Amino acid sequence: MSNPVLDAIFERRSIRQYTAEPVSDEQLAVILKAAQESPSARNGQPWHFSVVTNQELIKEINDAACAELGKQGGFYANVTDIFYQAPVVIFISAESGNNNWVTLDCGIASQSIALAAHSIGLGTVILGLPGMAFASGRAAEFAKKLGFPEGSEFSIAIALGKPAASKEPHPINDGHVSYIK
Repeated sequence: MSNPVLDAIFERRSIRQYTAEPVSDEQLAVILKAAQESPSARNGQPWHFSVVTNQELIKEINDAACAELGKQGGFYANVTDIFYQAPVVIFISAESGNNNWVTLDCGIASQSIALAAHSIGLGTVILGLPGMAFASGRAAEFAKKLGFPEGSEFSIAIALGKPAASKEPHPINDGHVSYIK
C-alpha cells in the first residue's frame, strides 16, 4: 500500500548533517502550521514554538547541554554538538504541571514538524538532549532567551535544515508488535 502520507512516514530519517543553506520563511510557516494543526488532549494546545536561527544562542544552549552530559559520563560524555549545525532549531515548550498529556501532545507536534519538513525537502532530528541545558541550573535564563511563555518549560526540540547526507532506514524489530484477537 502506498500514498503520500505513508511514503513520508516510511522515507523520513533523522538527519544529523545539514548544509548551511537557510530555511525560508515560507518553509517555516508551512512547518509551523502543520505543528499547530497537531491534535492535543481536549484541544488544549499546551505548546509554544520558539523558532531559533540565532547560531550564537543555539551554540550557547548546545554548550550548556554538552557540559551537563559530560558530567554524567558514559555514552554521551564526549558529545560536542547536539544540534548537528542545523540552521534552525525549534524548541517546544509547554505549560508546566498542566496535565499528564502535555508530553504526548508535544511529541505529536514534533512528529508533525518532522513529517512536514520531510515533505518539503528538509531534514530533521527530534531531540531530547537540549533538556540537559535546562537541567544545568540555567532553565530560567534559557526560557527567557527563547521566549517561553510564563509558567512554561522545555519539552522537546527539533533541529531542521537542508540535509547534507542521508542514511539507510533503521531495521524494524517486528518483535515489538503483538496481535491480540
